Amino acid sequence: MPLKKLQNISLKPYNTFGIDVKAKQMLIIQDIYELSEAFENVYKTGDSWLLLGGGSNVLFSNDFNGTIIKISFKTMQVLYKTAEHVYIRVNAGEEWDSFVGFCVENNWGGLENLSLIPGNAGASPIQNIGAYGVELKEHFHSLEAINIETGTIKRFKKKECNFGYRNSIFKTELKDKYVICSIIFKLDLHPKIRRSYNELDEYLTRNKITSPAIDDIRRAVIQIRKSKLPDPENLGNAGSFFKNPVVTKQKFEKIRNKFQNIPAYNYTKDYIKISAGWLIEQAGWKGCRKGDVGVYDKQALIIVNHGNAKGEEVLGLANRISKSVYDKFGIKLEPEVNIIES
Repeated sequence: MPLKKLQNISLKPYNTFGIDVKAKQMLIIQDIYELSEAFENVYKTGDSWLLLGGGSNVLFSNDFNGTIIKISFKTMQVLYKTAEHVYIRVNAGEEWDSFVGFCVENNWGGLENLSLIPGNAGASPIQNIGAYGVELKEHFHSLEAINIETGTIKRFKKKECNFGYRNSIFKTELKDKYVICSIIFKLDLHPKIRRSYNELDEYLTRNKITSPAIDDIRRAVIQIRKSKLPDPENLGNAGSFFKNPVVTKQKFEKIRNKFQNIPAYNYTKDYIKISAGWLIEQAGWKGCRKGDVGVYDKQALIIVNHGNAKGEEVLGLANRISKSVYDKFGIKLEPEVNIIES
């Protein structure tokens, strides 16, 4: 079957921000064997290229004068079980939340706190996604990725991925060198409930769920997320625009001397994680709007497209927010969203 190619295509349906930009070409990848053909096509034309999964963590600031490689191959497969664990492979094009739902339905524990995170499975290790007290790396076993230059497939174990806070080797040394094809997770056959995150624990307590199962956790996380995060189908956004900043304990104490109610969490022995949403709200941005771009009125960490905002307008607002937070707190915010400026 020939490689599916779309020319001069609008990317509005392919990014959750709903930014109406165009790409010169899009290649739809239906299986792993088409990846090599796709990159041969790119190298032959000399085009710049971009991998795109669910488009949930990307901001196009303008038209993309190159080739979009859209990963669309899906499958979930149980590999084997032990007395305590199940090992399951998911292909890169599978929708992340569908995969989490499948695991919860089978009572395989570990990923339920990561429910309703938008995007595809292939992007999850790149970002080391996390929510409600759990990070992907805790139940990650390995992944397979294809080397863009050689076409060979390599398996990466957890240690080789260099997972950090919203980070991995695929965002640093190996960026644009490998394409993730599938991931293997190690999940619990006897689930361990993780409810220590304040917002989650408060929800369970308020709803009198005293002995939650993993499907209770999934439902709780979904309800919490829906209550404060806008649905991209109704209001364009890419979720949290900025990372929660991590600072030394010494710097945190200096900030707390001025702002005693600043919410923060222990990250490591020497570092503290601070709520970026709180910083943005204190800088006066929550609910602000100019034209069709604004800050969500229920969660200051989210920049939204009210209709026809341009990517450069979203980026301009993000830069102004970042500057004002730095001026007020001396903290530099880093985008969690991948910004595509070419």
